[in-house]
Formats: sequence, C-alpha cells, structure tokens
Amino acid sequence: MPSPLEISPDKLARLIGTPKCPALIDVRIGEDFDADPRLIPGSLRRDYRLVENWGNDFAGRSAVIICQRGKKLSHGVAAWLRHAGIPADVLEGGFEAWVEAGYPAVPVSALPKRQTDRHTLWVTRARPKIDRIACPWLIRRFVDPNAVFLFVAPAEVEAVADRFDATPFDIDAPIRWSHRGDLCTFDVMVEEFGLATEPMLQLATIVRGADTSRLDLAPEAAGLLAVSLGLSRMYADDHEQLQAGMLLYDAFYRWCRDATGETHNWPTPKKGA
Repeated sequence: MPSPLEISPDKLARLIGTPKCPALIDVRIGEDFDADPRLIPGSLRRDYRLVENWGNDFAGRSAVIICQRGKKLSHGVAAWLRHAGIPADVLEGGFEAWVEAGYPAVPVSALPKRQTDRHTLWVTRARPKIDRIACPWLIRRFVDPNAVFLFVAPAEVEAVADRFDATPFDIDAPIRWSHRGDLCTFDVMVEEFGLATEPMLQLATIVRGADTSRLDLAPEAAGLLAVSLGLSRMYADDHEQLQAGMLLYDAFYRWCRDATGETHNWPTPKKGA
C-alpha cells in the first residue's frame, strides 16, 4: 500500500488520458533512462538536480514524480515541489513498477524533438474533421500535454513544417504520421507511441470507421462522423474546434475504457398506459 505521499501505478493509470491528470515528471538518471528509453504516457523528462530552476513551470498544477524505483530521487524532487507550493506525489515503485504492471510506455524514438520552450510542434491541414482532431487529442493526453498545433492551407503544410521545424501529420504525402494502407493516422500514432491498449484500439476502430467512411467497422463510427461534421460547422476557428473536440474524445475514450458494458433501457410501457 502506498504511503500518503505516493500514488500507486493502478491509480495513476486511471488518471492518465483524462483532463484531471497531474503533471508527470520523469527524473530518472541518464543510466536508468538509457536502459529503457521510454516514458510513462504524458510524462516529461527533467533533471532532478535542477528542480529549483524548473519547478515553477508546474505552478498551479499537481504533479507525480517518477524515478527508477520510487525512492530518493522522486521523494526529494516531490519534497522540493511541495516546498514551492506545488502538490506533488511519488509514483510508488517508480518506472520499474509501472512496466512490471504491464502498463504502456511511449518510446522516446517516436517523439519529435521539442522546441526551445519544451513543447512539440505539429502542423496539418486547416479545417479539421476527424483524424486531425483525434490525433491532437491523443498527443495532448498521452504524449505531450503542451503540444502546439498549427493548422494551415493544405498546399503549405510541408513548407511550414520545414521552415518552422514542425512535425507534419495527416496529409497526402509519404510522411511518418499519416495514413498507411487501411489505417488512418490515429491508428498509426496509437501503434508507434506504444499505446495499443484494448480501450485505445477500440477507439481507434471507431476513428478509422468515421475517418475513412467505413461505418460498418463500429456502430459508434456513424455517431462520431455526425458529431465531427457538426462541430466543423459550429466553429470557424480551428483551435476553438480542437478545444471542443478534446471533450468529445475524452468522452469516447472513457466510454471505451469504462462504460462499454453499460446499457440504457427504457422500461416497456404497460398495456393501457
């Protein structure tokens, strides 16, 4: 059982992917990280020795600190953050316990490089509908909570990516982050980011069905398509639409993870009623 200053891997796993997930800060030393260069989904690497310098980056949020085994490094960093007024817990058992429990981890080799202010930068076509909302949701909830997305004219995506050192996605070109065969871009990201859990694969099927007009893949695909097209008519600003879409995919993910067995049956009316 974790101490009052710790959080168990099981409890943390329930928070990851939700809007209420705390900031996840990986402070493993280089030797431990190099032995397994993956990250707990949504976590950011920081040098424990410089906590006084970067601690204020997380002001106004709670945090979970992750080291290799959940001992001195994470407890020391968490104590520093609490001293600075930032609620901070330690992942019980550290990264090792997370992996041993079978939870997913994101390979660093799949991550684009971060910009100078520590966020990843992505670019895609303007007027998003399905994949171009689903993929940013996946990235912000499971890869980089600070990710920035640029929506530009389709013909300018690759040039903007080159000039602004951004990562292009979901365009009709031979790039890493786009459709592959029958798979949509969301499918590709789920696989390459190591996030292929059962709920996420179910969500990916729904997204693929809606995005590629194969509504037979999942009963929910038609609903996702309808709501996505509706949102695109409601919002002229792509970033406002993305914010609205974040809530949509939060709900779909929680349904896939927690509520697929729940039904809503209205009582049969009595005769003569």
